[in-house]
Amino acid sequence: MRIRWRWVGLWLAIALLVGLVAGLLPAGFLGESHSRPQPVALRPALSTPDINPERLLRDVQALSFVRYEAGDRQRAAEYIERSLTAAGWQVARQLFGAGETAGENLIATRPDAPPDRPKLLLAAHYDTVKDSPGADDNATAVATVLEAARLLDPQDAPARLELVLFDREEAGLEGSEAFVAEAARRQGVRGAVVMDMIGYGCDVAGCQSYPAMLPIAPSTDRGNFLAVLGDLQHNPYGHRPPLIQAFHQIADAPSAAVPPVLSLAVPLLGDLTPDLLRSDHTPFWKAGISAVLLTDTANFRNPHYHQPSDTPDTLNTAFFLGSARLVVKAVDWLLHEGDSQA
Repeated sequence: MRIRWRWVGLWLAIALLVGLVAGLLPAGFLGESHSRPQPVALRPALSTPDINPERLLRDVQALSFVRYEAGDRQRAAEYIERSLTAAGWQVARQLFGAGETAGENLIATRPDAPPDRPKLLLAAHYDTVKDSPGADDNATAVATVLEAARLLDPQDAPARLELVLFDREEAGLEGSEAFVAEAARRQGVRGAVVMDMIGYGCDVAGCQSYPAMLPIAPSTDRGNFLAVLGDLQHNPYGHRPPLIQAFHQIADAPSAAVPPVLSLAVPLLGDLTPDLLRSDHTPFWKAGISAVLLTDTANFRNPHYHQPSDTPDTLNTAFFLGSARLVVKAVDWLLHEGDSQA
């Protein structure tokens, strides 16, 4: 995650003020049990293979080193490419920038994917800030992309899946900007699921903080939810279109073994929302492409954000595995059952 997340509280405040909350938070994923809302019935059940916890944690461990200098980012990219290739995906590298600003995005596709079907992107950035090994920011999300690559076989789905690993997010969204700037990359994209920090949860009173500007008392001071942030253009108030709905479909199911979901649609590029545009979902929004950001809210919950202490042992394992399970199942739902007009 590129900046300190003061904007997380801001978008919550905006949502409360203008009534754009698309889903409410049920608490208790990590500890105390609370009642859930009535689950939404899933359309025909999917037999999505379950995640492999040992494999996910092994990937996070392998990627938890400072990925700031070009050589270290290249080391991470090589690990990612080997993992994707072993899972049967073809990996292309998109070069951008020059000199000290040079970077490489990794784009993975299935060789058997029908080219005429709409594309769903699953994306995460793989670089870090200086001096931080970035276990939560953003090895948790990269590991989840790799797990999705191993588990999902979308060749019979109405949509095709493309996996994108962005470089230089921490330098100013340079990788995602470069991706969206190429017309050929945008062609056929109906939606993007972008992950940025999905591995830190807490269920102790006071562990989730909010900025002083929040005009009313927050509904919870526990950080046991995964936030799903969408743009108002593709997420009109009053109903949930596919990108947001997919995560509620999974999270609201009985015995889901995933974190509760807080979803939110916010005004796109409005005067009140400049701080909402600070991760890799932003270039998609600016290009008019539906996208959601999944996050654990970073420094409003995780004290290790952008610190040398952002290591695998400071993650909440149960929360991370639940988040990864939620993402894989929701992406599978979108590929097979979701409306392609995301």
